[in-house]
This record gives sequence, structure tokens and C-alpha cells, in this order.
Amino acid sequence: MNKPLLAVVTGRPGSGKTTLAHTLARKIGCPAICRDEIKEGFVNTMKSSHESLGEDVNQNIYSIFFEALGFLLSKQITLVAEAAFQHHLWAQPLKQLSQISQVKIIVCTVDPRLARSRFIQRGLSDPNRLRFHGDRGVRAAQQGVELPLENYDPPLLPIPTLEVDTSDGYHPNLEEIETFLLKN
Repeated sequence: MNKPLLAVVTGRPGSGKTTLAHTLARKIGCPAICRDEIKEGFVNTMKSSHESLGEDVNQNIYSIFFEALGFLLSKQITLVAEAAFQHHLWAQPLKQLSQISQVKIIVCTVDPRLARSRFIQRGLSDPNRLRFHGDRGVRAAQQGVELPLENYDPPLLPIPTLEVDTSDGYHPNLEEIETFLLKN
């Protein structure tokens, strides 16, 4: 039996992950499962905000994200999964999911200052962003404070991985990314 593809799109916040994930899902013809969108759905259901949901809400969303991936992959559904998780959060779940799927990783890379600028602009232009995610960087920017750049530790696993520069479009381009994902 063929294993479904799990195309993981990751990178630092503001690196263009979600846009690329949805673009690839449309090109391939499969769902895009995005961690932030799961959280937004949860916050909407609770009719609440990130701040009022408690400290463990992100851990709960993390678990739900991987449970959803596991369920869909177990039903032979190819997926694009997107989240800004660091290596230590991806490592164990991807090892487990690689038993039921063909995992390939795309790491969106961009200058950290450009990523932060994109992230802040998105947060400032979306009035719901703070309600859904409580982003410290956006809150600080609203107060005129610039937080230090944070490190991003991408997944480093024995899994086929492609770095994509998202500074200005996609390098390699979409066709090359699709070829990477679909080749055996």
C-alpha cells in the first residue's frame, strides 16, 4: 500500500510558511493543516481570547495538531502540515508519523529582521491576531518596543528536507518545490 505524503512546511514566524503551505496544498490537491488555524478555531469555539484560555492552551493545540495529522494520514490522506515549531517540538511526532507516511520537510528561510517585520505588520494589520495568539512581539510593537530577535532551530532529522528562501518569492521556485515533494 502506498504511504500518504506529509509535506511539513516550517520556519520562523513571518517566514511565509502559511502562504506557501496553502499554495502547495492547492497545487498538490490535498488539505493544508495549519497549527495557527486550529488554534483560531478553538479560540472561536470558546468565544474567548488567548490570554483567558490559560497557560496550557498552546500545549493542547500542539497535541490536537498532531492528533489530526495522525488521524488523516492513517486514512491514507496526503497532507501539507504547517507550524513554526522548533526542532524539539517536531522531532518525536515526525518520527512517529514517518511510520505511516512519507515525510518531507520544507524549511522557509528568510533574514530574521525581514521575518520579524512581516510578523509585526501582519499582527498590527489584523485586529484579531492578538485575540487568537497573544503575540508578545505584536503587543510590544503596539507599545513602541522592539524585542530582540529570537533564534529558530529548524527540524534536523534524517528526513528529506528542502530549504526555501522566501525573501522575494520562492527560491527554489514552486515547480521545483513540488518536484521535491512528489518524487519518490
